[in-house]
Amino acid sequence: MRNYLTRRLIEAVPLLIGIAIVSFLFMQAMPGGPDAMLARNSRMPPEQLAVVRRNMGLDQPVYVQLGKWLFNLARGELGLSFTQFRPVSVVIAERVGSTLRLVGVAIVISLILAVLVGVLSALFRYTFFDYVMTTLSYAGLALPIFWVALMLQLLFSLQLGVLPSADMQSERFSPLLHLILPATTLAIGTVASWSRYIRAAMLEVIGHDYVRTARAKGVDNFNVITRHVLRNALIPFVTVVALDIPYYLAGTVLTERVFSWPGLGRLFFESLGARDYPVLMGLLAYSAVLIVLFNLIADLLYAWLDPRIKFK
Repeated sequence: MRNYLTRRLIEAVPLLIGIAIVSFLFMQAMPGGPDAMLARNSRMPPEQLAVVRRNMGLDQPVYVQLGKWLFNLARGELGLSFTQFRPVSVVIAERVGSTLRLVGVAIVISLILAVLVGVLSALFRYTFFDYVMTTLSYAGLALPIFWVALMLQLLFSLQLGVLPSADMQSERFSPLLHLILPATTLAIGTVASWSRYIRAAMLEVIGHDYVRTARAKGVDNFNVITRHVLRNALIPFVTVVALDIPYYLAGTVLTERVFSWPGLGRLFFESLGARDYPVLMGLLAYSAVLIVLFNLIADLLYAWLDPRIKFK
């Protein structure tokens, strides 16, 4: 296992470097730039604009900027924000806690509902309940996340007035209530896909010989479902969850924007509008590391849960 882990970590280095280079080049190809708004200011003298560009390092060729950014990245430095004039690592660290709180609640909601719906759909397959859950799952996958967020705000905040519409805190509502709508928005699509996955895994395991053997030995239905069927069906599902978590953390842009949630997703949107390249590159590097790391965790979890899998 140690050799496998070492090899995977070594293989991740060129992958992360490649992602960083491609992301940087795409960022440079974007129209406009950090100095575009200043350049449109008629009161900004060309000499002062040149000084600003030099201070930002934008007067250097792209390959020089890329080389400096990769060198600083190797030392764990992400540079200074063009808009906040603070270290990018500090700017990101201030928002991580908010996103982790939101994503953590959304994942808990998703796991509980997905397992419950998936198990019941498998046990009552091809019934009215199963058809209704299947229809709702397809709807949850098809509906745009921003539309779901707006509809939840319209219903629970504007019409019913029982939940806050935005932000993390207010005088009228507790912080926990502020989490409900954005976390539910994030969870809807995940519950739809995860519940379908659990249903399919349950139906596959139910047909195995060891399940029929357990029933023939007189094991009651509850123990058959929980100890034999669900336990084995959850083995591949754990790896699916591990792979989805980094996308959860990196994919909160629309949700945090709609609900004015001060997390990494909203930071990405704000930095994109301001062309704050250091912050954008820091967020992309953070997302890439998460995806590579959780892919490795998923492989390790799968092998740990299934003794038939061996590290080579």
